[in-house]
Amino acid sequence: MSRAFLFILDSFGIGNAPDAAQFGDEGANTFLHICDHMKLHVPHMASLGLGAAAQSAGGRNPFPDSKIIGRWGHAREVSQGKDTITGHWEIAGVPVPFKWHYYPETIPAFPKALTDEIIRRCNLPGLLSLAHASGTQVIEDFGEEHVRTGKPIIYTSADSVIQIAAHEKHFGLQRLYDVCKVARELTYDIKVGRIIARPFLGETAKTFERTGNRKDFAILPPSPTMLKVASDADRHVISVGKIGDIYGHVGTGEEIKVSGNGPMMDKVVETMPKLGDGGFLMTNFVDFDTLYGHRRDPLGYGRLLEEFDMGLPRVFARMKAGDLLILTADHGNDPTYKGTDHTREQIPIMAFGPGIKPGSIGHRKTYSDIGQTIARHLGLPALGAGEAFPLL
Repeated sequence: MSRAFLFILDSFGIGNAPDAAQFGDEGANTFLHICDHMKLHVPHMASLGLGAAAQSAGGRNPFPDSKIIGRWGHAREVSQGKDTITGHWEIAGVPVPFKWHYYPETIPAFPKALTDEIIRRCNLPGLLSLAHASGTQVIEDFGEEHVRTGKPIIYTSADSVIQIAAHEKHFGLQRLYDVCKVARELTYDIKVGRIIARPFLGETAKTFERTGNRKDFAILPPSPTMLKVASDADRHVISVGKIGDIYGHVGTGEEIKVSGNGPMMDKVVETMPKLGDGGFLMTNFVDFDTLYGHRRDPLGYGRLLEEFDMGLPRVFARMKAGDLLILTADHGNDPTYKGTDHTREQIPIMAFGPGIKPGSIGHRKTYSDIGQTIARHLGLPALGAGEAFPLL
């Protein structure tokens, strides 16, 4: 029986979203603007059709001489967002049917009634930041004061999110999770997409580092995702990294926690032979987004793409007859663009597997075509949105 593997290269957009201007992102193009800064060497993704997908999306092909062995195309997003949850839900067959709540770029960004209630319920001495901020910078700016006063750091971004940072030892990891649970309860009805616990360690501004104990408290998908459909059909589902958090741990099967792109690839390669017939494995390579997209570092982003590409032959070697591998993204985060937030972009689709015929799948009207294709490949019931693209 067939198996399927879905790799999300977090934020690896290919630009030219027709509605980018509505999001303030006109001209953003994560992939091609990285190529403008370096001669990107990703021969395996090029062979899967990355350059061809970028050209089909209205850009250019930096790899015109690559022999393509996969199916390739691009997809536009129908949901009104450019964040992790919106992209992932739509990929899994559930376009977001409502508008998320966002916080304004004011200081404070949060209503006083909300922060006062968090302080009261959690018995806190106060909260720090209260603004739009970069996750690494805000810890450097407020971390020492947090350790000294016991006040958690709370901040947001252009996404529908509240992030709360605290020191694992001085404040306590479970206590941080408990604060996030209270914030989740207080903001669920107004549709704040995620409350994210951001624990860190270190003793000074220059030594603070976020740990792998991040935890997302997300709104639950309003209808069954591809993962839920697979789980309900008693298929073996494996979620590597933060997938469980993104989908509210609904249908996410066996969850394997690991952080960092390198360890993530190692764990996926180790786990692939264990995935049963008819099974589905999904993972998110988050470092593209967090380490280089938000930090506006195109060279670092490009080098990480090259490192990821070097690991793909290990994945190919573990694929069996009937297997399907899809590489895609959930949104953009152009490391050359203004600000530090995600960018509204189209995403590449690169599909490969033994017996899968190379060629174009063209323009897909929704990210949900990805989930629908995987559902059909695995012989699962049809999802609520999307149209499967041909693999043969």
